Amino acid sequence: MAKTYAAGLLSAIAAATAAASLNQNNAYADGILPPNPSEIEPSPAPPPPKVRNDHPRTTSAGFDPEALERGVKALREISKSPHGKKVFEVIKKQEETKQTELSAKVAEFRQMKAQHETERQRIIYDEQKKLAQHQAQTKSQMAKYEDELARKRMQAENEYHRARNQELVKLQEESSIRQEQARRATEEQIQAQRRQTEREKAEIERETIRVRAMAEAEGRAHEAKLAEDVNRRMLVDRANAEREKWVAAINTTFEHIGGGLRAILTDQNKLVVAVGGVTALAAGVYTTREGARVIWGYIDRILGQPSLIRESSRGKYPWSGMFSRTMSSLSRHTNPGSALKNGNGFGDVILHPSLQKRIQQLSSATANTKAHQAPFRNMLFYGPPGTGKTMAARELARKSGLDYALMTGGDVAPLGPQAVTKIHQLFDWAKKSNKGLLLFIDEADAFLCERNKTYMSEAQRSALNALLSRTGDQSKDIVLALATNRPGDLDSAVTDRIDEVLEFPLPGEEERFKLLKLYLDKYIAQAGSGKSSFVKDLFKGKPQQIEIKGLTDDIIKEAAAKTEGFSGREIAKLMASVQAAVYGSENCVLDPSLFREVVDYKVAEHQQRIKLAAGDKPIA
Repeated sequence: MAKTYAAGLLSAIAAATAAASLNQNNAYADGILPPNPSEIEPSPAPPPPKVRNDHPRTTSAGFDPEALERGVKALREISKSPHGKKVFEVIKKQEETKQTELSAKVAEFRQMKAQHETERQRIIYDEQKKLAQHQAQTKSQMAKYEDELARKRMQAENEYHRARNQELVKLQEESSIRQEQARRATEEQIQAQRRQTEREKAEIERETIRVRAMAEAEGRAHEAKLAEDVNRRMLVDRANAEREKWVAAINTTFEHIGGGLRAILTDQNKLVVAVGGVTALAAGVYTTREGARVIWGYIDRILGQPSLIRESSRGKYPWSGMFSRTMSSLSRHTNPGSALKNGNGFGDVILHPSLQKRIQQLSSATANTKAHQAPFRNMLFYGPPGTGKTMAARELARKSGLDYALMTGGDVAPLGPQAVTKIHQLFDWAKKSNKGLLLFIDEADAFLCERNKTYMSEAQRSALNALLSRTGDQSKDIVLALATNRPGDLDSAVTDRIDEVLEFPLPGEEERFKLLKLYLDKYIAQAGSGKSSFVKDLFKGKPQQIEIKGLTDDIIKEAAAKTEGFSGREIAKLMASVQAAVYGSENCVLDPSLFREVVDYKVAEHQQRIKLAAGDKPIA
């Protein structure tokens, strides 16, 4: 009973104490003690909040005295109670417990304050570090800016000095120019006076010579007139004497012939002898002619050029090759710039610069290969017709110091069974060249096509096998150069023997311009300027020279742009057509209008040919 009563009193006292301290210590709410004033930094105190008084019994500050009254009443009851001492002990223990909790909270608050101070010091350190970095960065930027300013200032000073030096140099040059002009003016005056003096002197000498020449001409004319009559009489007498001599000789000859015929016809023995002699003479002539033909055929078969060769630098016979080489060397010595007329060292061959460089490298490599007795490398030239494959092969052989021979693949098929023999004769003849020989086979796909083709005859197959057998190993005597428009049709064994493959495309605009310039000079500018004999001029007349008016490089470039897709051969035919058109005109003059007219016509003809090749109907 006493314990229950004590507990109720303690509850009442605690409630009263809590209510009394509620408004006095607001910082104790939420269980957090106020910090010790000696341990925190002073800060401005906030203004006290205004508390609203909703109860009439409370003060204006919001304090309610009812709780204190109840506490005082409870203390009085405790003092009158016999268990008062025990109650106060319980209250004392509760207060000690609260003091312990309050000390723990104070220690916890101080720990939190220390953590807060550490965090604040860390933030201050980070801020100072960032400030130092920013200051260092600002200082670096300032140094860079000052260095840039100094550099710009030095550059400006250098520019100023350079401009000043240039002005000084310009002034010196102007002074030198003025002095040179004055010197030249003085020299020109002196030269003009000297020329005037020489002109007057020459005029006097010319007049003297003219008077002397007139006097001498009059004397010679008088002498010639006197001698003319004498010469005429002498020529007439000489002609009469010659005529009488020839008439007498003719009469005597006919008299002897007539006497001989009469003697033969009247004497039977002489007639038989005469007929037998004529018959023997005819038989001897016939026998000699046929024997010479047989012997010459044998010599031609042994020493002559094979029938498959259409063109060769060796000549048909060994002695003819010596003569042709001598004449070609003489022509090269007398006209050393003919091969370099277009500036590329390839005569009339104008190719793309990369292809031309490749051919020059191949010619140098071939020449070095021959000098070191190494095996030659075989070549394949492919591309559209008329792009200069044959001319390039001829120039490659000439620049590499080899002999040159050309054959066409279309000549092999008509030989039939003899094709194998002719090919072996061709390679045997090629091996006899002392300089080495470049054998160029044009239209190689005509008989070197794939052996699986059904239309390929047995003779063509045998000819292909003969060529493959002669080219199985690399040769030190023969360079095999094949040319074709259809490289895909070649037999795989043929392509396996090829070491270098060169594509000859259609000429570009720059190459077409050079070709037009080349053939303009060849067919137009130099037309009729070749060597002519007196007999030819006498019977056929001297060819008329073509006059070129107003044909500039811009017009030729315009034509080069229009002739896209033309090959080198088509451009040569175009310029031949221009030549024919000029010869067909009245005054034999080539002007821009005529040139453009022929070019447009040939371009339209080229387009028409392309459409016909594609299977289109011709356009009327």
